Amino acid sequence: MVERIVDAARIVLVRDGYESFTTNRVADQAHVSPGSLYQYFPDKSALVTEVMNRWSAEISDRVAASLPGAGPVDVRDPGSVRSIADALLTALEADAGLLRIVWEELPAVRHRAAQHALELRVRELLSVYLSAAGVPVGDPAVRAWVIVMAVENVAVRWVLDRPRISREALLDEFTALAGGYGQRG
Repeated sequence: MVERIVDAARIVLVRDGYESFTTNRVADQAHVSPGSLYQYFPDKSALVTEVMNRWSAEISDRVAASLPGAGPVDVRDPGSVRSIADALLTALEADAGLLRIVWEELPAVRHRAAQHALELRVRELLSVYLSAAGVPVGDPAVRAWVIVMAVENVAVRWVLDRPRISREALLDEFTALAGGYGQRG
């Protein structure tokens, strides 16, 4: 029942937008009574929060799954960087409609915690990989923050805006960015 309600909430959020998102619409989409919905979610806010938490976890899991299990990511290795950047783009593209709602419609207070949690997880992973790879960095956490913020924001805008930049050209730029960091001391 909970899965059905959350799936319906995601559909309604993307289809109707945040302003038109209501628990009644979600109940209709899930084919449950509003009373049944309220047994699991007390209000619109709780539903949106659950959708956001699950979506953030999906993106994080997809990106983490792209990291090689055999060892650290070497940002000097163009193939590793490219595959991770490609995984991020793929994860964001998987539900571009929800990404647009999150990035452009939800009040910042509604999604900041989930966004920060996702960013923190990716930064921590990258920081560990940078340190383990022996990349010459002063502070791996600072370097990871800069890389994650730059790549995240560019990737999101590329998915949402669809500029006349091919995926391959964007991946080339991400690889060059990370490669530049791998060469800095």
